[in-house]
Amino acid sequence: MKLKILLGCLFLLMLSNCGSSKKTVKKQRNKTYKEQEIKNLPKVNEDKHIEKLEEGSKKLNESTLEYIKKYAAIAVREMHLHNIPASITLAQGVLESGNGKSVLAIKSNNHFGIKCHTEWQGNRVYHDDDEKGECFRKYKYVSSSFKDHSLFLTQRSRYHFLFSYKVTDYENWANGLRKAGYATDPLYPVKLIRIIEDYQLYEFDRIKKGDFTYDNTIEEGEENNTVEVNYYTVQKGDTLYSISRKFNTSVTILKDLNGLKSNDLNINQVLIIN
Repeated sequence: MKLKILLGCLFLLMLSNCGSSKKTVKKQRNKTYKEQEIKNLPKVNEDKHIEKLEEGSKKLNESTLEYIKKYAAIAVREMHLHNIPASITLAQGVLESGNGKSVLAIKSNNHFGIKCHTEWQGNRVYHDDDEKGECFRKYKYVSSSFKDHSLFLTQRSRYHFLFSYKVTDYENWANGLRKAGYATDPLYPVKLIRIIEDYQLYEFDRIKKGDFTYDNTIEEGEENNTVEVNYYTVQKGDTLYSISRKFNTSVTILKDLNGLKSNDLNINQVLIIN
């Protein structure tokens, strides 16, 4: 009898230890989201672009012109990193943020209406949208919102088909975003295309890497960085491990540099190497 009682006690002790170890592992899985600042921005002749529009006969929204002038360089940078048309990024920013003047944009620097979703570990803000008091992502920098918009599209399988379109094919991109469920408004593609064509944002889609240089115009609060950045375009059969071996780096560093949360890659995806 004593032996049975002793064995029973040992069994209960083992169960208790297992339960406590599970709790410890669960705590370790929670990670805090850390923003990576966008530092060097390209010269994309945004001033000349705005001047050309203002010289035209069409009456345009001054707030939209200011928005384009302020964020065109970031949109072009994201285009060359992630193969998302700069025109689409800018048009979505204009539409979703009300030219950067919506309550959500002002409160949280969220220019693309991206909600928290289950995986979000960063700061949050609550705002009425489709439902009352919905959770939206909050950023320290507007540029972080642009970067997260790129990651949002590249890391979700429902948007993968968009990357079969050329970066100059803004019409298919606009219609594809609606088809993939980015917005519930049936006129969403029409609105994006109208913004792109009225403000000739397609001109930014034609800017190639060799057509611009980097200057010191950076977002307020971010430090200048003159370190040269190298890029690599993902080819068929590439993995993060094979790319890390090719460039004498590590998978962890590649994931940190590119804000990747998994090891999944897409063909033609552009990665920062160092």
